[in-house]
Amino acid sequence: MEKITIGKLAEMAGVGVETVRFYQRKELIREPKLTGAFRTYSEDDAQKIIFIKKAQELGFSLAEIKELLELNTKSRMTCSTVKQKTLAKIKEIEGKINDLNKMKNSLEKLSCACDASQDQLRQYKVQECFSIGLDCKC
Repeated sequence: MEKITIGKLAEMAGVGVETVRFYQRKELIREPKLTGAFRTYSEDDAQKIIFIKKAQELGFSLAEIKELLELNTKSRMTCSTVKQKTLAKIKEIEGKINDLNKMKNSLEKLSCACDASQDQLRQYKVQECFSIGLDCKC
């Protein structure tokens, strides 16, 4: 098994060294033990960091990400607890998907208004497009 230093880990995961240290302080990844003069990491640590970054891009908070990661690592967690937590997270994700679809549809309608005329576009305020919708036919 290859010994992975913090610099190599950061490179593998596409983040900076300070990001790795930040995730350690937030207990999202473990702080490795010394191996000789260096702290060494595993490929699993790189996969966790990639997961963390992608989850952040999708709008999850670090607390939510930590909770997701703990579903597999907490030895005291029962199967029923994991199921309950995962079903709750699925419901939350479905809500976010629904909201994103609403935003997408509103933006498509706003884009359509741009094609119609400058006057039609001016009657809509961007901040209202998500709540009132736009009635245009593309």
